[in-house]
Amino acid sequence: MDDCIFCKIVKGDILSYKIYEDDKVIAFLDINPLSKGHTLVLPKQHYVNILDLPEELYLHMSKIVKKISQHLNDKYKPEGILINQNNGKRAGQEILHAHIHIKPIYSDTQILSEIDLRKSFSKEEMDKFVKELSLS
Repeated sequence: MDDCIFCKIVKGDILSYKIYEDDKVIAFLDINPLSKGHTLVLPKQHYVNILDLPEELYLHMSKIVKKISQHLNDKYKPEGILINQNNGKRAGQEILHAHIHIKPIYSDTQILSEIDLRKSFSKEEMDKFVKELSLS
């Protein structure tokens, strides 16, 4: 897409701090990182979100996310690593090109907890959800 900032990065039209690239994906440092080493992994081809991604490409991206996470862990020794992938603006997706965040978490990293935002459903509601969502 001509107006997609990630597509421009893939084409080399915009500077990025690339740490990995192969024929299918690219990974680079986030320019507005949560922490040192915050990396984005995305397909070179434009897909809006996970719902558009071919399964084999998503599996490949997951392998690269694991590889980079291990490397970040070995180099920087964070207290944890937050991996997230947002789908749609309401879910926090700011750039509509599928991507996965790898965010090392250190003692000074501010993270938001959703623990106080969690809901509680009755057994009947949970049973209904299972019936509606069961894939088997």
